Amino acid sequence: MRNFDLSPLYRATVGYDRIADLMDRVLSADVAQPTYPPYNIEKTDENAYRISVAVAGFTGDELNVEVKEGALLVSARKAAEDEGKTYLHRGIATRAFERRFALADHVKVTGATHADGMLHVDLVREVPEALKPRRIEIAGPSTVEAKAVENATA
Repeated sequence: MRNFDLSPLYRATVGYDRIADLMDRVLSADVAQPTYPPYNIEKTDENAYRISVAVAGFTGDELNVEVKEGALLVSARKAAEDEGKTYLHRGIATRAFERRFALADHVKVTGATHADGMLHVDLVREVPEALKPRRIEIAGPSTVEAKAVENATA
């Protein structure tokens, strides 16, 4: 496995800390990523996304969805179960979990729904007007000459 040193990137840039942190996180990720619970990420529109997490066995009260420090955090903790139950086979995993999803700039969580063993978290990218592309009108030569004449007579 290759190791990359990103410290020169930190020295030579200002304001790109988040990109460098993201690259560092990706490059240093362990090979054994947690696979529980399974999830899907889908693009539902040009600027809309949905994260669907399989949470069979959890109620809405046992699930927690929060946005903290530029990341979406989905977690669950099962309430204490009745000790009187005896299982012959227990295949439904209801162990506590915590899933973290890094959010890009201007991505907001718009809502979460829990139905049929699935937790759906809807996200939308809201680009501020100042960052949207805008068209600059190009003036013709007659407009430039008229402004020059106005300034000369003043």
